[in-house]
Amino acid sequence: MADWKSALNADPTNWLLEQDNPSARYFTLVDLMDTPEDDPEVQQARQAIMESGVVPRILAKQEEGGNWEPPHRFYTGKYRSTVWQLIILAELAADGNDERIRKSCDFILEISQDRTSGGFSTRGSVQDGGDPSRVIPCLTGNMVWSLMRLGCRDARVEHGIEWIARYQRFDDAEGKPPKGWPYDNHERCWGRHTCSMGVIKALKALAEIPPNTRSTEVVATIENGAEYFLRHHVHKRSHNLNRVCKPEWRRFSFPRMWHTDALEILRVLTRLGYHDPRMQEAIDLVISKQDDQGRWTLDDTFNGSFQVNIEIKGQSSKWVTLNALRVLKRVHELAGR
Repeated sequence: MADWKSALNADPTNWLLEQDNPSARYFTLVDLMDTPEDDPEVQQARQAIMESGVVPRILAKQEEGGNWEPPHRFYTGKYRSTVWQLIILAELAADGNDERIRKSCDFILEISQDRTSGGFSTRGSVQDGGDPSRVIPCLTGNMVWSLMRLGCRDARVEHGIEWIARYQRFDDAEGKPPKGWPYDNHERCWGRHTCSMGVIKALKALAEIPPNTRSTEVVATIENGAEYFLRHHVHKRSHNLNRVCKPEWRRFSFPRMWHTDALEILRVLTRLGYHDPRMQEAIDLVISKQDDQGRWTLDDTFNGSFQVNIEIKGQSSKWVTLNALRVLKRVHELAGR
């Protein structure tokens, strides 16, 4: 069987291993080169994440309470407030044992999570006077994922997982919209066609749970969510596969925040172990977007709205390249099983 790099125009590994982006270097060692976590080179890269680059610059802007921007704007302060910094820190493999990160995790759990249902609200925890109608799926998925990636797996996070397994929908405009809480006030999230961003963030979160510890409800949610995207051939309209769901899904970016694209969807599906013919067109899209050096471009960015800018739009992106290679490697491995 050909090596998984056979689809590349050139091998960008040495570029990804450069010292300027310690997070990309760490993930290249672990995810692409299968270097053990206890290897000295991996440990050095992990330590460097907290000492140079984007992570320490974000943490330097943190306020005493563990928040960024005014506490009540933890979600609405896009993309400079606490929700969005936790997503970025999780993507960059920041050390969840760091006291500043632990404080931020506790802050978001206290201020955003509805402790009755486990979901996360954009307007504050219901127990502290927040709005229960503002519990939404993409925020819940993003926060559960971020918290787990940052090492937080206490009962509060488990409660968030339960919310996803209980309430997440996968409607495809074939029946009546769901009724009752939390569906009634968010037609954009639910309605007759479930918002795909909510679905992918839910799957992204559930993918962090080790397979042998997933509940029956979690397994069923993963299967339903995966089939939702497979029915859409990842990034197409399920009722007209000649059309893309959203044109921007063909434009790759990092970090994706509450948005998504075909690359992120493939990243999650392959992480969950899916290798299905309906994924092939999206895989071909990924392969086609590399340049002659085997690198991918940052097509879109929220730079200017972040606390700290990440890469440059229109230039070669270590993050998009890393995520593309993760997908291609997993596809190759899954095909060989």
